[in-house]
Amino acid sequence: MPQPTAPAANGRTVLISGGDRGIGAAAARAFYAAGYRVAVFYHTNAEAAAALEKELPGVLAVQCDVASRASCELAFRAAEQALGHLDVLVSNAGIAQQKLFTDITPEEWQRMLNVNLTGAFNLCQLALPGMIRRKAGRILTVSSMWGQTGGSCEVHYSAAKAGLIGLTKALAKEEGPSGITVNCVAPGVIDTDMMASFTAEDKAALAEETPVGRLGTAEEVAKLLLYLAGEDAGYITGQVFGVNGGLVI
Repeated sequence: MPQPTAPAANGRTVLISGGDRGIGAAAARAFYAAGYRVAVFYHTNAEAAAALEKELPGVLAVQCDVASRASCELAFRAAEQALGHLDVLVSNAGIAQQKLFTDITPEEWQRMLNVNLTGAFNLCQLALPGMIRRKAGRILTVSSMWGQTGGSCEVHYSAAKAGLIGLTKALAKEEGPSGITVNCVAPGVIDTDMMASFTAEDKAALAEETPVGRLGTAEEVAKLLLYLAGEDAGYITGQVFGVNGGLVI
């Protein structure tokens, strides 16, 4: 069986953290299909990363713990060397946990912030010098509707994702004069492996709560990320885009 060939290159490059699964993998496929040179960061799932590299010939998968600055620096250098330069950063890596606030340990609180918020800080700081030199770039963060509204039994997750929204808005103001846009996508209930612990009944109840009557897909989020990375989105910055089926307005 012949291997799929890469689509015609458009000369643009993208780095996607958490790119081995869910929204990140869907984004990798969308950017790849649009002709981007793609690098993804993965944390522990080497098997999924290798499968993505096989599925999308030419994609580079690099192991990285985004919570570690040293790991980010090593991985970023490898990705930048392979890509030549970075046009688009999609800061998507994240973890979730459902737990009563009074049961959250200090270690769980810190890990949630380290991955979901400090990870974005690390990658943005590494990506920006090259973008500033070229006076062009797109930074996209992936938050959550719970970062907008707060979620019961997800206080640490909500706090980290809300911080990501604040980072996005402030960074957009700071980097606008350098020709760099910074935007945030805040997904609602998206049917990915992060929902593996939910029963079919839970998912059905969530779909019923959602005005459009269904859960979202990773591909729908990926299409918005692709648009915001493109030339047509040059006048859009500092914004938070809900992909939530009308659950949060």
